[in-house]
Amino acid sequence: MSDSKEEKKRLFILSKGADSAEAGQEVIDKIKVFYNELRQEMGRVIVGQQEIIDLIIICILCKGNVLLEGVPGLGKTLIFRTLSRIMNLNFKQVQFTPDLMPSDIIGTEIIQEDPETNQRILKFLKGPIFCHFLLADEINRTSPKTQSALLQAMQDKEVSVGNTTYSLEEPFFVVATQNPIDQEGVYSLPEAQLDRFMFNVFIDYPKYDEEVKITQKYTQSSTSKVRETITKEDILDLQQLVRAMLISDSVLRYAVDIIVATRPSKENKYDFVNDWVEWGAGPRASLNLVLAAKARALIKGNFCVSTEDVRAVASSVLRHRIKVNFSADAEGITSMEIVRKILDAVPEHKK
Repeated sequence: MSDSKEEKKRLFILSKGADSAEAGQEVIDKIKVFYNELRQEMGRVIVGQQEIIDLIIICILCKGNVLLEGVPGLGKTLIFRTLSRIMNLNFKQVQFTPDLMPSDIIGTEIIQEDPETNQRILKFLKGPIFCHFLLADEINRTSPKTQSALLQAMQDKEVSVGNTTYSLEEPFFVVATQNPIDQEGVYSLPEAQLDRFMFNVFIDYPKYDEEVKITQKYTQSSTSKVRETITKEDILDLQQLVRAMLISDSVLRYAVDIIVATRPSKENKYDFVNDWVEWGAGPRASLNLVLAAKARALIKGNFCVSTEDVRAVASSVLRHRIKVNFSADAEGITSMEIVRKILDAVPEHKK
């Protein structure tokens, strides 16, 4: 092991409060066990989609929310339901429809008679949002008014009803599936709503061999079941480890440079951004990009975040945060193409 790698390991161990190399190694081993067990159990039910599963795991470790986009029938709901079973979390699913109201998600106050005083009182009946793992299925099939009911929960992990604010039990995640915007009966998600999602992940059709396995697996009389291998306490501990992960000043500045490069302005030296982007990513994207890179480095068993970690998660962080303008639409330029060009153009900082 090189001197620089030894130094990174030493700093990593100190950042976790460990007093020896053995204690630091226990931290790494715990993360490896979590990651390997999770992927193994997911593999019992989900065929392929390993990159998608990795991104969702990273998002969970960062206390983030994830938006999964793809045509119906690709197993989006199955992925999240399986994850909740493995983690033994309280799972609730809400099917978003055009007639869904905010109270159907958050809950509502009803008038009841107190049996002791015979007086009428308001009692709050909690909605499905009071859980660990909320699946907002086909979130863009409901109106923006109902979509916005999730904003406070996604950002602050709490909901307000009347004059009372209720905290949501940790860990809490909102995972949403979205149908392509060009399908009938869908609404565009407001920009404020999109920005609350750490990742926007696109799920594509399975490969041919994978589809053969899927067909074989789910046309039999019995299907595989998963074990509850990870506790709520494990998740909370690992989320703290992500925050303590080391990142050098050069890698941090590289991540921020990528975010700043998405914003059109006179100071932006990338002409294609000024030509094609109406507005770019905000500071929340910088936070999400760095946290996601930390989580990726952690599950890969590294002691420090690298620029490779930043690039690996950048597309999922930025895909939904770049608004292309009319010129880009006319030329068929998508936000993903702009992200790729930015990643090619932005230079790394010298160490």
